[in-house]
Amino acid sequence: MPFEVDPAIGRAHTLPSAFYTDPALYEASKDRLFARSWQWVGDTDSVKVPGQTFPFILLEGCLDEPLLFTRDSQDQVRCLSNVCTHRGMLVCEGAGNERFLRCRYHGRRFGLDGKFQSMPEFEGCEGFPSTNDDLVSIPFDTWHQMLFVSLNPARSLAEWIQPMLDRVGWLPLGEFVHDPTRGRDYLVKANWALYVDNYLEGFHIPFIHAGLNDAIAYEDYGVELYERCSLQLAIAKGAEDVFDLPRSSPDYGRNVSAYYYWVFPNLMFNFYPWGLSINVVRPLAPDLTKVTFIPYVWDASKIGRGAGAALDRVEREDEAVVELVQKGVRSRFYDRGRYSPTRETGTHHFHRLLVDAMGP
Repeated sequence: MPFEVDPAIGRAHTLPSAFYTDPALYEASKDRLFARSWQWVGDTDSVKVPGQTFPFILLEGCLDEPLLFTRDSQDQVRCLSNVCTHRGMLVCEGAGNERFLRCRYHGRRFGLDGKFQSMPEFEGCEGFPSTNDDLVSIPFDTWHQMLFVSLNPARSLAEWIQPMLDRVGWLPLGEFVHDPTRGRDYLVKANWALYVDNYLEGFHIPFIHAGLNDAIAYEDYGVELYERCSLQLAIAKGAEDVFDLPRSSPDYGRNVSAYYYWVFPNLMFNFYPWGLSINVVRPLAPDLTKVTFIPYVWDASKIGRGAGAALDRVEREDEAVVELVQKGVRSRFYDRGRYSPTRETGTHHFHRLLVDAMGP
């Protein structure tokens, strides 16, 4: 990118407004940021038994890559390209249970491991078949019951999320249950990075979120920065609706009401005493974003209490502000601002990672 963000927050200026409005920068971000990142795509229950197939579009509206999870007869889970190597037809058009994959366009057949098996009317085709006729294997990983995929990972999933594992690994995440009935999608008329900017600082909480501000102690709100993620630690004003922390936790003795983890560039893992809300931020256009809330419930009796209450209201309050900021960054009279050295370290960290990942 033709701009920098000073590593010293006291000297730094924010990203130029062009990052939030320029279609060329938006298009460049797809391969430079999102194709190299890990994305949450679903739950291991989608390929629980041999023969199951689970087609999906990776980061639909942005990367738009057709992919496919399978579990083969050897009980191996695989992530494959869902594009036939003959003429580009989608191979698998719906979830199901299959012995093999067959493209219904011209009959090319693949094993559940992605290997080419057969093709009618190809006698006399030289050098056929070759490995180019197999479905491409795609890097994937799991974290307990959650599936993650990356088209071209810059590093392993564990490296991206290790600080989160170290801090909240004591939670029995394997017991968390995905509850799609509590999930929500939101369309935000703003650039995806503005949405992340807002998430990464608690500076606005007293001004925008009256209910949340009543639940947490703003003066104790903390931000911790790591290589590819950050943590915002919310401390409750009282001793109710907080985590029952083990003695092994570095936060033992504190009234922690929420762990807000952000993983570069667009994933949020919000841990509450009731469970986990994963927020996936999906860019759709330079000025349009889809945000999906994916809840995993641990203790349903605690839903609706503390920092994890009224998530829909908090989201809508954030949307209203971020959409106004999108209008503001289009102004002829605005380009770059400054950071609060005490309250906007998370946003500054995000901007530094953006500049590095986008390159010159």
